[in-house]
Amino acid sequence: MKNIRSFTVLILFILLAGCTAQQIQQALGDYMDTTDEVTTDQVVAGLREALTKGISIGADNASQVNGFLGNPSIKIPFPPDVQKVEDKLRQLGLGNQVDQFVETLNHGAEEAAKEAKPIFISAIQSMTIQDAWGILKGEDDAATSYLRRTTSDELRSKFQPVIKNALDKTNATKYYSDIITTYNKIPLLEDVNSDLEAYATERALDGLFFLVAEEEAKIRVDPMARTTDLLKRVFKEQD
Repeated sequence: MKNIRSFTVLILFILLAGCTAQQIQQALGDYMDTTDEVTTDQVVAGLREALTKGISIGADNASQVNGFLGNPSIKIPFPPDVQKVEDKLRQLGLGNQVDQFVETLNHGAEEAAKEAKPIFISAIQSMTIQDAWGILKGEDDAATSYLRRTTSDELRSKFQPVIKNALDKTNATKYYSDIITTYNKIPLLEDVNSDLEAYATERALDGLFFLVAEEEAKIRVDPMARTTDLLKRVFKEQD
């Protein structure tokens, strides 16, 4: 925080020295430039910058080819509530069909992730001063938690149509339908049905939040990840 004593001494020195208005303005400006205090505006701007940076990297990583499929931390598996379908089909020698479905499911999420960045970034602009200070002084994933808490419902409603189009585009919906149809034709087994779009949407959002949280953690603990002067100043408050 500002050193009140040094600031007071500076003012007294200026008055005793009989400085001109221009000299006073310059002296105060120099002092403000060298002080380590971070203003409220800087906190908000810095956190918006950090979130935008993390979101951009996270969304870009998720939307690249094999961004989901090649990352074990966010790869979308066969829907767990119909896991018995996968197990049974593999037992019947249909493992290739299941693998192709999982591949197209993840490529669908990668396609949808291309649309996520502007939605996330737009949501950042509504962050209040209280939110910013709470995030700065909060847990390691406070910013990510804030985004999840304040944007999940809106993101879900906007993201699901993108997921649907992506799944249709990559034929994941068709593969899933074929798999379920094949399973339901097996005698003596109970038919199953699962909402693939809802499942893929939730897992895609979880994957994006996971990547954003990774970037937030880097910025908080690794000074080298603070790539701008503003980020370095703001997160120095937290250190």
